[in-house]
Amino acid sequence: MSDERMTRLEEQIAHQTALIDDLNAIVTSQADQIDLLTRRVAMLMQRAAEAELASDGTAALADQKPPHY
Repeated sequence: MSDERMTRLEEQIAHQTALIDDLNAIVTSQADQIDLLTRRVAMLMQRAAEAELASDGTAALADQKPPHY
């Protein structure tokens, strides 16, 4: 294998390694954001259920059976 070809391959590997590291950082950040948003949605759903229960004293709408049952 020629030195020129070896150098090109090493450069490609270096660029691919940098790209993989960048993508890993992005995926990790997105996973953290998804976890945060999931917790917030759960908290909001809990608050809505508590507010609904406090307002009319019945079970939360999400916990009730549809009217056709």
